[in-house]
Amino acid sequence: MSTQQTPLHSGFTAASTAADVIAGIDLSGKTALVTGGASGLGVETVRALASAGAAVVVPARDIARAAATLEGIDGVEIGQMDLLDPVSIDAFAGDFAATGRPLQILVDSAGIMGGPLVRDARGCESHFATNHLGHFQLAARVWPALAAAGGARVVSVSSWGHRYSTVHFDDINFEQREYVPLEGYGQSKTANVLFAVELDRRGREHGVRAFALHPGSAYTPLAKHTSDEELRRIGVLDQNGQPIVDPSRNLKSVAQGAATSVWCATSPKLDGLGGVYCENSDIAPLRSGDEPAPTDRNPSLAQGVMPYAVDPETAARLWSVSEEMLDLTFL
Repeated sequence: MSTQQTPLHSGFTAASTAADVIAGIDLSGKTALVTGGASGLGVETVRALASAGAAVVVPARDIARAAATLEGIDGVEIGQMDLLDPVSIDAFAGDFAATGRPLQILVDSAGIMGGPLVRDARGCESHFATNHLGHFQLAARVWPALAAAGGARVVSVSSWGHRYSTVHFDDINFEQREYVPLEGYGQSKTANVLFAVELDRRGREHGVRAFALHPGSAYTPLAKHTSDEELRRIGVLDQNGQPIVDPSRNLKSVAQGAATSVWCATSPKLDGLGGVYCENSDIAPLRSGDEPAPTDRNPSLAQGVMPYAVDPETAARLWSVSEEMLDLTFL
């Protein structure tokens, strides 16, 4: 399989922060939309983009809570949206479209991980519905604004957790197989990468490029379904319950974890490129399958992208399946 998964040697490392990678970037006059922008890595992503002059739109389920979290960051607008609610997504996108603004940056940072089996009103498993389908629908609805930008980027926040599962097209919603939370999460994270691959293929003639990424392991509310005991066991928290920061093992601070999202959204080194999976503010290598497998205690081994996550044929299949599941046509 041919691939563009060749590192650029960007000059940044796992220890680089969102502030490091945004330094010298001017986003004045540009608009960014960041899902999950009021929690975890999303907050730092919003902070960095706003610091460079962008107007940043943040959809949130709880507007009051989002406003309190983002207080003090200039240039932020907050709107009502729930990624599990298709009607909510359409309403938010309609409100944005009514402003007539082009959209230069879309960062899909919201997500859930490791929760119990929950289905949305359509019967879709919640990891897949939230992490993939909700973002697919949002991108479809704001597509005119992206295409009108004269050059836009869509950033899909995936994870090394894509290694937990391919997309099981024969049983996406765990109707025939046993539900395993991390398999549900992994399937959705693989979908995040495949989405970027196919969106980039379809969007590039319109000036829209797409990227997926692994942010690194940072302690955020994403871990709410994992006990502190388990987080200590796998080496994410120390014995005092404090997050362990060790970029050499891909254990990052929130500011470091947001760096690759911001780099994908803004770096001039990515001009003319797209459809790639990134990590540590660079393009990640393609794994051959012969490397040592990453473990919870050795997350530094979680480098690169699995071939099935960047396979063009699988990406095209997922696109068609997603359109069918959502009953919409996107590009």
